[in-house]
Amino acid sequence: MINDIHPLVAGVRLRPVTPGDAESLAETLTRSRAYMRRWEPVRPEAFYTPRGQAQRLAGLLADRDAGRAMPWVLADEEDRVVGAMTLASIERGPFRNARLGYWVDVGRAGQGLATAAVGRVCEVARDGLGLHRIEAGTVVDNTASQRVLAKAGFELIGTASRYLHINGAWQDHRMFQRILHDGPPQH
Repeated sequence: MINDIHPLVAGVRLRPVTPGDAESLAETLTRSRAYMRRWEPVRPEAFYTPRGQAQRLAGLLADRDAGRAMPWVLADEEDRVVGAMTLASIERGPFRNARLGYWVDVGRAGQGLATAAVGRVCEVARDGLGLHRIEAGTVVDNTASQRVLAKAGFELIGTASRYLHINGAWQDHRMFQRILHDGPPQH
């Protein structure tokens, strides 16, 4: 289930990221750069190049192989990247937790893709990874992302002051969690 391809909506599927996604990621991130600026860290120009994305993917895939992350992309019918989902900081033992990050291409925003993908990632986290809990944070004024999380079953648990350095400043974030199950940790 972790490495499977999951159909979502409107011809888009969720699939594991591959090194071959670097060029498509660079194109989509460049196209969506101005749209996502309010919710992203300031990035160096190299981030928006195929080489920069190849380097970033190498790190993500190393984290995946070490059990610390699970990165996916949202891909359209032509296998072009139109978004991404990542479970990061995966912890085992009694916590069984991960942090969720995601984004959708500016041309696909508002179509239900993020909500469908977040729901599918939660299923994989529970059934494939045996996680108990997922947490996510949004900049306080990112109401669209907060709606995605609410629709996907996340609950607001508070506000973290100056949580992340976003768009050039330390930003307060609304923090959310979704409890996936209450069974004992599976080893």
